[in-house]
Formats: sequence, structure tokens, C-alpha cells
Amino acid sequence: MLRIDQNRLWNRLMTMAEIGRSSKGGVCRVALTEEDRQGRDLFIKWCEAAACSIEVDPMGNIFARRAGIDHNLPAIMIGSHLDSQPTGGKFDGVYGVLAGLEVIECLNDHQIKTRHPIEIVSWTNEEGARFTPAMIGSGVFAGAFSIDYAYSRTDKEGKTLGEELIKIGYRGKSPLGQRAYKATFELHIEQGPILEAEGKSVGVVTGVQGIHWYDLILTGKETHAGPSPMSYRVDPVRAAIPLLQEIYELADTYAPHAKVTVGYLDASPGVKNTVPGQLKISLDFRHPDAEILERMDRDLKTQIAKQAQNTEVQFKLEDIWYSPPVEFDKDCIAAVQQAVDLLQIPAKKMVSGAGHDAVYLAGYAPTSMIFIPCEDGLSHNELENAAPADVEAGANVLLHAALSLAQQMD
Repeated sequence: MLRIDQNRLWNRLMTMAEIGRSSKGGVCRVALTEEDRQGRDLFIKWCEAAACSIEVDPMGNIFARRAGIDHNLPAIMIGSHLDSQPTGGKFDGVYGVLAGLEVIECLNDHQIKTRHPIEIVSWTNEEGARFTPAMIGSGVFAGAFSIDYAYSRTDKEGKTLGEELIKIGYRGKSPLGQRAYKATFELHIEQGPILEAEGKSVGVVTGVQGIHWYDLILTGKETHAGPSPMSYRVDPVRAAIPLLQEIYELADTYAPHAKVTVGYLDASPGVKNTVPGQLKISLDFRHPDAEILERMDRDLKTQIAKQAQNTEVQFKLEDIWYSPPVEFDKDCIAAVQQAVDLLQIPAKKMVSGAGHDAVYLAGYAPTSMIFIPCEDGLSHNELENAAPADVEAGANVLLHAALSLAQQMD
């Protein structure tokens, strides 16, 4: 039975991990940095060696195509992203990209020609660690954002995404969008503990839960910590404490699938002996049911309004990003399930807890995802790890799912 070269894929993953390698063995290859540029350059070098043609669009998305027998047929897309979190791991995103390259290498090794072209993609700024929102490269490609909006996104230093694309030499000229696909597949580590806990090697992903991001800004009054009595203070941190408790209780109210996360709290001016004048809080709400996610949104706003009545602190809620729940294409899901059955790999159907580029692709072309376990469910962490056997299993499922559709008679 046709199988990928596990050693070649693993060695490439480890070689890529040397770019931006961190002290704890993870990676820091944040979008549109010098490390990101180096990772992109290496990926293109490998793709060209595999006889792929390369195109880069104005968002810096990279497309590496293996020709099909009929170049007029829509391609099978395989892809993910090469950028990482500031303290990221060796598998998040990059596994899906390099597994796509391994699929092409395997077909080359066995001199298998496919009816449909097969195309690998590496999306720009999937993580959203430097420029928000996340998944913006695939979002612009699929029409969810305008390119002007994307170019105007700034990092914490005020640098724009558009300027940084030019700086690293990846503001391409290939037409944006306008690429036809029969199917798209994204292979990824689970980023959670379910597969490992249940002893499954592959997740057949049927959809992605909805995500709602907010910034909550509490404005009080800066004052000296010593002379100012507690009763005179307009302290945004103190006002936030009861509100945060109520916000976290939303996860219990809408259990078991609701998730509430406070990603950062930033008190300004951030001085030990000064009562802060402002507190910025990020909120991440998730649920696979759009109606319940909407209820969580309403409850949040009610809680804020209630708390604002009891204090002089001013509350402002900014709606940053909403990604509705997504259901993947039944034929793509079936192709993954058939590959799992063919290879006799322990697997389960599941919904993704994290957002992925496949969310936007699902509105553009038939799409599905494949998961493999990661150790202790860790991701966005330098200790992120995946077993070589699972890495191989996921790539073999990807190979057979993509190949079945690439050879299919329309």
C-alpha cells in the first residue's frame, strides 16, 4: 500500500524547527519577521526541488503546484501555515504544510500522475500573534476581509502588515483568489487532549466551533498608591474582579462545550506605586452552537452594563472578531474516513476547538481537516510534541484522502 516517507517528513519538520529555535526547544517564527522569511524561503526551495511551480499572491500566501494530467481541472489543495506563536511549537501549522509536500514527494517517488493538480499552500499570519485578526491570509483569499483592511493591520510597534510583507519580500503579484479547487484538506495537530486520552491516532474533523474575540477596556483615574485612600480611588482593576468572576461563570452556565478565556490583562501605566488609569482585558468565547455563542455575547453585555452602574470606572467593549461555527464538506469528510478505514488507523470524528485557515476555506471550496494527537494536549507552547508514528499516520491519511479525489472522475 502506498505510504509516505516518515523519515523524510520528520527530518524536514526538525530542519524547519531550527529556524527560530527557542531555548526550550520550541520555535519563534512570528509572521513577517526575518525568521518567517527564512522559513518561507526554505519551503519554496524544497517545493521547487520537487518540481512544483510557485506563486505568491499580494497577501504573501504561497502556492506550490504539482501539475495534473488535465491542467484545466480544479486542484486539490493541501495546506496550513508556517508562522508560529512567540513561544510556539515545532508542529503547529508547519506539519500541515510539510505533510502536503511529502504527499507530492511520495507521488513523485512512485511516478503517480493525478488527473487533478495538487497544490500546497502556506497561509500568511494564521496565528494572529503579531497582526490581528488571526487567519487573515486565508481570510482575504476567501473574501472575508479586504486587502486594504489586511494591509492596515498594525503590530504593537505600529508597523503595518502591508509594509512588513514588502520588507521580507513576500508581497507577491499572483492574482488574489481566483483559484479553483475541487477539495481542500488541512492536516494539523489537535491542540487539545482528546485524541491522546482516547488512544486515537487520527481525528476526522467534521467542523470548527465558533469563536468570538473582544477587548474590554476599563478606564479609571491614575493616582498615587500611598496618599490616596481606597474609598477615593477609581480603580479599574478592582472593578474588573467581580466582572471577571461573572464572565468565567458563563462557561459553567453553557457547559459542557462553552469556553471562556482571558488571554491578557494590561494595566496602564504599569507602575507599582500608581493606581492604574486603564485596564485592557482580552476575551475569547467559543462554542460549536451559534445560538449559544450569541447568548453568551448578550450575557456578557448585560454583565458589563450591570457592573458599570456600581462604579465610576468607564467600561468599553470592543468587538474584535467573530468566526461562526463551521460544518465541513461531507464528501471531503468521507474521503478522510475512507482513508482511515483503508489504513486501519484508530480514529474518531470530532469538532475542532481551535480556529484554522480551513474555517475560511470552507466558504470558498469543499473543505475538511485531519487531526493527530499532541502530547498532553499542549500547543502554543515550546513543549508541544507529537509522536513520529502519529505524524506518519496523519500524513498517510492525507495522502490517500487527497489522492482519491485527485484521481476521481467528475
